[in-house]
Amino acid sequence: MLIAMTASGTSSPPVAPESPVPDRRTSPWLILTVLCIGFFIILLDTTIVNIAVPALTADLHAVLTQVLWIVNAYTLTYAGLLIIGGRLGDLYGHKRLFLLGLTVFVLASAACGLATGPAMLIATRALQGIGGALLTPQTLAILTVTFPANRRGTAFGIWGAVAGIATITGPTFGGWLVTALGWRWIFWVNLPIGVAAMLLALRYLPEARRDRRPRLDWTGTVLASLGLFLVCAGLIEGPSHHWGTIWGPVSIPLLVGTGAVVVLLFAWQQRRNRDRDPLVPAGIYADRNFAVMSAVVAAISFGMLGLFLPLVIFLQSVLSMSAWQAGLILAPMSLASVASAPVAGRMADRAAAKDALIAGLVLWAGGIGLVLWATRLYYDRNQLIIGLVVAGLGLGMTFAPLQSIAMRNVRPRMAGAAAGLMNTSR
Repeated sequence: MLIAMTASGTSSPPVAPESPVPDRRTSPWLILTVLCIGFFIILLDTTIVNIAVPALTADLHAVLTQVLWIVNAYTLTYAGLLIIGGRLGDLYGHKRLFLLGLTVFVLASAACGLATGPAMLIATRALQGIGGALLTPQTLAILTVTFPANRRGTAFGIWGAVAGIATITGPTFGGWLVTALGWRWIFWVNLPIGVAAMLLALRYLPEARRDRRPRLDWTGTVLASLGLFLVCAGLIEGPSHHWGTIWGPVSIPLLVGTGAVVVLLFAWQQRRNRDRDPLVPAGIYADRNFAVMSAVVAAISFGMLGLFLPLVIFLQSVLSMSAWQAGLILAPMSLASVASAPVAGRMADRAAAKDALIAGLVLWAGGIGLVLWATRLYYDRNQLIIGLVVAGLGLGMTFAPLQSIAMRNVRPRMAGAAAGLMNTSR
């Protein structure tokens, strides 16, 4: 829908040229380190909660629907606000939005650990999602304008390796925390890391430069948030209501259908206002690289996020493993992605991004197939681990090439919006 909306744009809107201005005495690799720390805790909280699902269910007396909302409240607000988070970074400064998102996320993490019931935890998880949506697009945007094109692949490879490290740390360290200290510590562990990231960001992240007063597309903001919220809420609630009625005249098809109509209205509104600082810069999907990579990242994430939660529940609830044991089973996948991501990054810098991406996708699909084959009551642990390793190698090989190809032709003043759109697809 958004592709069709923006492909016809023939000129760029007169938006404020927003780009970080690095201190020449600050190494770009130091900037990358600061960004990766912030990115790390955002991703950590996505995977670490999955391993705690059985403990949360027992301690908070939560039913399955509530557990799904504890997991998905974060995803729902995160997905619904990423476009806005990316655009706000373009308008008001990527460093400022990075710090704001990190602050919201850390405070929400503290509140999550104090939750006394499912409702409170769902609400605070939603606040975490808001913080994550403000922070995440800024990491990719700052990397894009900090590193020249011939070194960007290596930077994206390290950025992707951090994602792999977060997925290792989530199940393994999270499993130990749940077993030894309780589920509340999976949220409180974010506090020291987040505070350290804030101090480093204040000192080392580049400031933004604005040549004119920015203007936010408020109508587009409301339409995008509402449309994505309705669609995601309908998909989350669909299974528990058997894709039928929720209450009174409100049904799952009505919820999803209304969300789709609102997204179409958003697309129309963006095209109509393409010369007045739209939320989605005109013509961004006319770049074939960016449009195709947005679809690829959505497909990869569909498989990755759709695998972890049911696999964790299977290992603990069906096979009676502890949270720590389940985390150890999943660790080889993340280790493999950490190993392959920097290699793929160097390949991307040597004009082999397409080859690395295709190889990664083939390995990812093959590994997922092996995992599905091995996931049964009388399972073969070696077969399961082999599948996870193959999938991890493939996943790691997709991070850097995918981002390098997607952001290759994106202008710096659109970097935040582009990052937000990529992460919304994810």
